[in-house]
Amino acid sequence: MNFKRRKTEEFDLNLTPLIDVVFLLLIFFMVTTTFDRETQLKIELPQASGERKTATETLEISVDMKNRFFINQKEVVNSGLETIKKALKQAAGERKNPPLLISADGQATHQSVITVLDAAAQLGFVNITFAANEPKPEK
Repeated sequence: MNFKRRKTEEFDLNLTPLIDVVFLLLIFFMVTTTFDRETQLKIELPQASGERKTATETLEISVDMKNRFFINQKEVVNSGLETIKKALKQAAGERKNPPLLISADGQATHQSVITVLDAAAQLGFVNITFAANEPKPEK
């Protein structure tokens, strides 16, 4: 009888397929994860108790709850940017940089206020103030 001794193979664990599977799972979970940004913030318009400055040359731009624009209590024909710019130029007259007071209703959209700011910025007006309610005294 011929008894040959078998060569014992060395045990070798190949980790490459395991690492590949882990990376594929990582990519799968990163792609399928959704990030919901559900915020339920209740925002109240700010109140300010600063100085009251009244100037006769101040241009008052008002935005009501229906997003209509008024410049010195005169309604602007439409809410287009060019129309607002023309109305501001006309109301400013010869003045290069008159102070602007923006009074927006609490129900007015943010976009309407940004439209007014954009029109003022394009005309080069930099003295802009926002109207706010005076805070109620705490008891």
